[in-house]
Amino acid sequence: MSTDSAQPLPLATRAPAKINLGLFVGALREDGRHQLASVMQSISLSDELTLELAAGGGDVVVCPGVSGPPQQNLAAAALQAFREATGWEAPPLQLRIDKRVPVAAGLGGGSGDAAAALRLAAAASGCGDEALLGELARGLGADVSAQVRPGRWLAGGAGELLQALPAARESFGILVLPAARGLSTAAVYAQADRMRSARGWVELEALHRALAEALGDGTALPAAKLLENDLQEAARVLCPEIDGALAQALGAGAEVALVSGSGPTVLGLFAGAAGPDRARAAARALAAERRAAGAPAALAAEPIRAPLPVAAHAGDLPIRHNWRA
Repeated sequence: MSTDSAQPLPLATRAPAKINLGLFVGALREDGRHQLASVMQSISLSDELTLELAAGGGDVVVCPGVSGPPQQNLAAAALQAFREATGWEAPPLQLRIDKRVPVAAGLGGGSGDAAAALRLAAAASGCGDEALLGELARGLGADVSAQVRPGRWLAGGAGELLQALPAARESFGILVLPAARGLSTAAVYAQADRMRSARGWVELEALHRALAEALGDGTALPAAKLLENDLQEAARVLCPEIDGALAQALGAGAEVALVSGSGPTVLGLFAGAAGPDRARAAARALAAERRAAGAPAALAAEPIRAPLPVAAHAGDLPIRHNWRA
């Protein structure tokens, strides 16, 4: 494979979090994944990744503040998968992840890091087109595919069948209320399976079409009935503090409050061009209350509406948008 377009290290990029604008869950497939219909929206809250030469004898991932062996980080698996698929024989590399996205929070932080690792490896090697990165992403997990090219995606299958949607014509505000502890995605899906019957294929197809029609013209947010999250009740059972956060978001003025993905993070959505400012004001208003309760700080974000740079030389990375009260 040609490496004529390889960029010199160190390289850096952002790994945006994602939220689900509607998450409708169907039955288990033979591969153990649930069918779903959803819109995956990348947001301005993001981790920062830097790829550089390592001092040791093998690739290493450094991710301060995240428990578990670094080699089990999904970004490490992404780097290994890229080497195996392309035959890239670069010297040992260090991938540093500066976490800003809460961990095990239903915001796709680990998946976003893996997708960003693929982008950095492609830029550093000059190998691998978007089709290859998409194939590798599908092998890493359902949410990784939609984060290889951050934006807005209509998702089907188990999240791997993607259709690009136009960016929102108008921004909106997102109040992000993390929980003090994370939730296992597998545990939330298992609880949801125990609590209800999965949506049938015909119903999922109808919801998939409805999301496509609602957002296919660049509308910022769909109707409230399409913003439902089928995992929300299961997440509430496993993490009762979610109820207080939902009330906080609505009390702070959000038009819609919902659990993000598999939780336990709660989102408050603020519609309209003034939405981002309203979300920041809401985060400020909740700061003292959350501090007194020992809860993590409220964050504010907005949707990503323009393509991100694939990679930049370290030090030239555009200023991140990680606003907190």
